[in-house]
Amino acid sequence: MDTKADHPTLGSLLRSLRLRNRWTLKEMSQRTGIPVSTLSKVEHDNLTLSYDKLVQLSQRLNIRISELFADPSATSEPAVTARRSIGSTDLAVRVNTKNYDYHYLCPELRRKRMIPILTRIRAKSAEEFGDLVRHSGEEFIYVLEGRIKVHTEFYDPVVLAPGESIYLDSNMGHAYVTADGCEEATVLGVCSSTDEGLMESLMSLHGDADAPATSLDLGRPAQRSKRTRKR
Repeated sequence: MDTKADHPTLGSLLRSLRLRNRWTLKEMSQRTGIPVSTLSKVEHDNLTLSYDKLVQLSQRLNIRISELFADPSATSEPAVTARRSIGSTDLAVRVNTKNYDYHYLCPELRRKRMIPILTRIRAKSAEEFGDLVRHSGEEFIYVLEGRIKVHTEFYDPVVLAPGESIYLDSNMGHAYVTADGCEEATVLGVCSSTDEGLMESLMSLHGDADAPATSLDLGRPAQRSKRTRKR
């Protein structure tokens, strides 16, 4: 019996990660700051990595440490949860901030990994918006009404009209404001993350006042709340 096949080693998992991304050892070394010779020894199970090096590896590659120990070839039959929720703005958790009016849809479902949000954008410039925001996961924004300008940390601003959309890494600083000549805009957004606490993470961006914890944490019908802090 091949025990390595039954129990993947750090070396085999690291090699699988590198090959999935089509990196050479030299390229992986440049990305992680770990010498080629060290990576080679780890891949051949002649050396292991200290916790500090594992943290360095995960941070440089922008992945969780747990992913370094996840066998990509391991498959399991997904559980059928039969979860379902009908979205309505009347039942949404409403949050008003300086820049946005949010409607968090389908709030009765707990531990969601995908958060649908109907948002009215009022901020008219990056200066008015303030600091770019960041949170875990990725997000998709589809413009329903008006025109928006999307500011991101690593790209030039882009203007989107109704019917246009953008998909981006939420860990990258970002902000949505109305485009020139547009007073308000409405977008449908979906935030997604492997973090089961995504909803709490998003809500924490609004500040601590008047948190609708009952509707979010206990799955009860949502009650509207108003807040006055940016995002």
